[in-house]
Amino acid sequence: MAFLNAEKTKPLPPRHIAIIMDGNGRWAKKRGLPRSAGHAAGAETFRKIANYCRTLGVEYLTVYAFSTENWRRSQEEVGAIMRLLGNYLQEALRDMEKNHVRFKFFGDLSRLSPQLQQLCRDAEEKSAGYGDVQVNFCLNYGGRDELVHAARGFARDVAAGKYAPEDLTEALLASYLYSADVPDPELIIRPSGELRTSNFLLWQSAYSEYVFMDVLWPDFGPDDLDRAIAQYHGRNRRFGGV
Repeated sequence: MAFLNAEKTKPLPPRHIAIIMDGNGRWAKKRGLPRSAGHAAGAETFRKIANYCRTLGVEYLTVYAFSTENWRRSQEEVGAIMRLLGNYLQEALRDMEKNHVRFKFFGDLSRLSPQLQQLCRDAEEKSAGYGDVQVNFCLNYGGRDELVHAARGFARDVAAGKYAPEDLTEALLASYLYSADVPDPELIIRPSGELRTSNFLLWQSAYSEYVFMDVLWPDFGPDDLDRAIAQYHGRNRRFGGV
């Protein structure tokens, strides 16, 4: 039986929840709106779900904000996503003392505009001391790209004489990932009805529980998160054992 929260009404949530925020474009298309309107609605949903996760006691929330493959979309759509992210980070920096959310960014930020890169750095630096909840934004992120990034980091240290190739272990390789020092997610949620992992947290999800839900991200609400957590608590997590 899962332990209950302080109000004894709901089981405690997983320590780390990750979400593939999918379905913004389809949500907009169903309403005859531009895709940018779907992304704006999805940004509002993120705000609501992030706040709800904090009230539940979730320690880490990781969201797939922009993948390495999303650059293939139109310049108009990419620009709209980047503007939304910039606006959100400016708002977060303004309200940081009130919300106490710690920010981290997973991915290669070098392709972003200098202004957006600076906002990301500012958010990480200014929130470093907060401990209520950590939000990890996967931005220009891909699971395979992350593994290449980690392998290159280890190879550089081998060339510098810090390690020998045979020193490599799972724990050592994990220390070169963007998610170093962050526990692996226990629960990964994908709304939108799609049944793919889409290059998300390939290393970290080895023993994560996946919940796929037939609801577009802008329509995703606290009740949907509660249902996903309930499914998680109904799983038998054996980690390869009996």
